[in-house]
Amino acid sequence: MKTAADNFIANGFLVVRGAVAPDIVRACVESIERELRARGVDPRDPLTWGKAVVRFACPEGPAFVAAGTSPALCRVYDELVGPDRWIRRQGVGGQIPVRFPSKTDPGDAGWHFDGSYDVDGQWWANVQSRGRALLALFLFTDVAEWDAPTEILVGSHLDVPRLLLPFGDRGVFHGDVKLQRATFRRPSVRATGRAGDVWLCHPFLVHRATWPHLGTAPRMLAQPAIGHDVPFALREDMPVCAVERAILQGLR
Repeated sequence: MKTAADNFIANGFLVVRGAVAPDIVRACVESIERELRARGVDPRDPLTWGKAVVRFACPEGPAFVAAGTSPALCRVYDELVGPDRWIRRQGVGGQIPVRFPSKTDPGDAGWHFDGSYDVDGQWWANVQSRGRALLALFLFTDVAEWDAPTEILVGSHLDVPRLLLPFGDRGVFHGDVKLQRATFRRPSVRATGRAGDVWLCHPFLVHRATWPHLGTAPRMLAQPAIGHDVPFALREDMPVCAVERAILQGLR
């Protein structure tokens, strides 16, 4: 019988439903709404929704500490990365893209995998996934098919390691990696769910924003990296976690 880790290795993601309690989600949304109002955007007034997407750093505070340290998430981090191998952050972190109902191209909807460390202002990646153990998608509002959900190419994380290997430890700007045509023939899923769900993705998973947003309310999520201090060794003679096993499978 396949375990959650086995499915993660094959697909590149898993979903923790109800990872963040409803009262915590509500407190996080209130904080996000304050950030929007400080930027002249009223989340309750469509007349102020002049942009398809507004981005800012995830706020701090007790509600985000509670969300980021959810026991349900910590258990899955332990399962996928290994106990004491991921960085415990007192918060959520990352960026919050708030997407508004709009038929306008948001300008950020291309297929990509994320870089994980800064080199002269660019986000780079290497085959050891320096700096990033997982990508998390925290849903702070309900996200349906028509709410511009993130789209994921299932199994695409297995295609990326071979492309990164020639760049060695130094790595490469993630935008300079030319994805193969076969990657785009993989099936796709959309990261939909209820507020409080969290999608946990392999750091090499290929994904994109979608548009248009045909819903009626702003879509709010956070996109933090779950960090680790030591890049994956990728040695078959050592114990490996699920994230490493997927990289090794991709290299084979």
